[in-house]
This record gives sequence, structure tokens and C-alpha cells, in this order.
Amino acid sequence: MNEYFKSLKPLSEKSGRIIIAGPCSAESEEQVMATARALAAGGVRIFRAGVWKPRTMPGSFEGRGAEALPWLTRVKRETGMEIATEVATAEHVEAALSAGVDILWIGARTVANPFAVQEIADALAAATAKPTVLVKNPVSPDINLWIGALQRIYTSGVRSLGAVHRGFTEYYTPTPYRNEPHWRIPFELRRRVPQMPLLCDPSHIAGARALVPQVATRAIDMGFDGLIIESHCSPCDALSDASQQLPPEELIHLIKTLPESRTNATTELPLLEEMRCRLDLIDDEMLRLLATRMEISAEIGKFKKAHGMTALQPARYTSMVDKRLSDGAARGLGKDFLRGIWAAIHEESVRRQIDEMSK
Repeated sequence: MNEYFKSLKPLSEKSGRIIIAGPCSAESEEQVMATARALAAGGVRIFRAGVWKPRTMPGSFEGRGAEALPWLTRVKRETGMEIATEVATAEHVEAALSAGVDILWIGARTVANPFAVQEIADALAAATAKPTVLVKNPVSPDINLWIGALQRIYTSGVRSLGAVHRGFTEYYTPTPYRNEPHWRIPFELRRRVPQMPLLCDPSHIAGARALVPQVATRAIDMGFDGLIIESHCSPCDALSDASQQLPPEELIHLIKTLPESRTNATTELPLLEEMRCRLDLIDDEMLRLLATRMEISAEIGKFKKAHGMTALQPARYTSMVDKRLSDGAARGLGKDFLRGIWAAIHEESVRRQIDEMSK
């Protein structure tokens, strides 16, 4: 695996945490410049803004296109910040590089399509000067698809390359996040390719302004190398992702309150701390699944009430426990341990059903 990435360069020659910030979309020259000036004054060195926006529904704001590239060029000229934007086609790559864009990122929808990634890789291979390229995880939790996209870009000759964790789209998400973090997946990427710079996109994981600091802090505490985060001079008026963008002053405050970086979460931390981190990720996932199970139990309670059924079904419980004990034993888990767990889970499930049936 590491043979593909043996010649990676740092994303930044400057030491310290990488912060890439700016609006979801470049909406107007005035909006871009107002946001960029405020961020630059707060010490942000890399400005991001979407020019081409792949949207889920037709008719949504899809960006200003190439018209907005001179606005980013002006940001670079007047503030000294590097500039970054998303690309999804070879034409996007060519236009962005012609405008002097320093950093390109490939979005989750594009990464899900190897043909599209290869088209971008071919355009990068043809470019004389190679930009920095960031590859977001695909919308589905498929680590091999993510690594495959990184390999395609690396093979194009790009050596300043990084991965961005932005969470994963799920049909049913019981947590408050827009996209499930599934932290174990970027953790596994770092285990497989420890030299790959890893950034987090807390805006797209959170989906809500109030949750962005929590996600950002968790990512830095887990050893991520930096953040790509959305900030808008007037978030409530934003034409896309209005609910998750921070005003510049809030973003700057967040940056100042982030924990100290860990230099390398898998190779330089003590083994005990690494294992504890892995346990934390598993515990988070168990809590998420338990919450989902209890929500389904409540729905079952509604169904039973509507059909005149009782909450407790002894035959069903016996059959379920027998199967769980058998499956668990095959995984090396003790039967007494499993009985205790499933007794507690079943008790809470029945309580949820009874609560619904009593309404």
C-alpha cells in the first residue's frame, strides 16, 4: 500500500496545523472578499470557496462557475492567502489551474465514481505544475474506494496530496449529524497509510453551526493534521449550506480554542493510548446502534398497539436470545456475558414499547 505514496510531500511548508476556511460557495465578489479579509485578519492562510457546486436537486444554486475564479485570484493577490476550490471534471481542473488556484479538492460525490476521478487524474497528469490535491471520502463508507481515488491522483504525478474526512451519507441517521462520522474509517486510513496527511471537514459532518466546534475539536484531539471548514460573512443569507457555516469571528475563536495537535496518532502515540482511542470509536458506534435499536422498538410499540398485540412476546425473546448466544459464542464471547447484555437490551426495548402503547 505505502509503495503508492512513498514520495508524498507535506501539504504546507509552514509548520503547524493546516486550516482551510471560506464559504461553501463563491456567491459574489463582495461576499468572497468580505469573508476572505476577515479570515486573513484572524490568521487564516488558505481560503476555500466552491465555484462549481454538485447539488443533489436540480434548481439548487450550483455556483457561479468560471465567473468566480477571478474573485479567488483577487483574494490571493490582496490578502496573500493561498486559494482552494472543488473540481469535478477535467475542464474544472484546467480552468482552476489557469486562474492560479493552489489547492484543488475532489468532492465526495465525484470520489464515488472512479471514471470521474481518472478523468481528473489525466488532466492533472497533463498539467506542467502540479497543485496540492485533497480527496474527500466517498459518500459511502468504503475505504478502498477512498484509497483508490488517492492512488489515481498520486499516479498522475501529484505529490502534495491529502485525504479529507467529511463523514458518510446514510438513509437513516439517528444522531444529530448531517453525515455520520464513522471515525474508525479515517483511523483505518491512517493505519494503512500513516504518511498520508489527513484533514477533517467538520462542517459537512455536523450540518449545524452549533455542532461544528464539537466535531472539529474531536478531530484535532484524534490526531488529524488540520481542518477544511466553511465560513461565510453572513451565514444566514448563504445560498448553500447556510445552516453549517460559521461567521469569521466564530471560526477564528474556534481555531484559538482547539487542543494541541498530536503529531502522529498511530506511530508516535503510546500503544496504550492508540488502543484506547480505538475503544472510544467502538463505544461511539455501539451507542449509535443502541439508540437506533430503541427507536425501532418504539415504532414496534406503535404497530403492536394498532394491531392489538401485547408488548411482551416470550417465544420471540427466547428465539432471539438463543440465536445471539450462538452467534456470540462463535465470536469467542461468553454466554453469561451475552445473557446479561441481551436481558438489559430487551428490558429497555419492552419499556420503550410499553411507553408507546400507553399513549
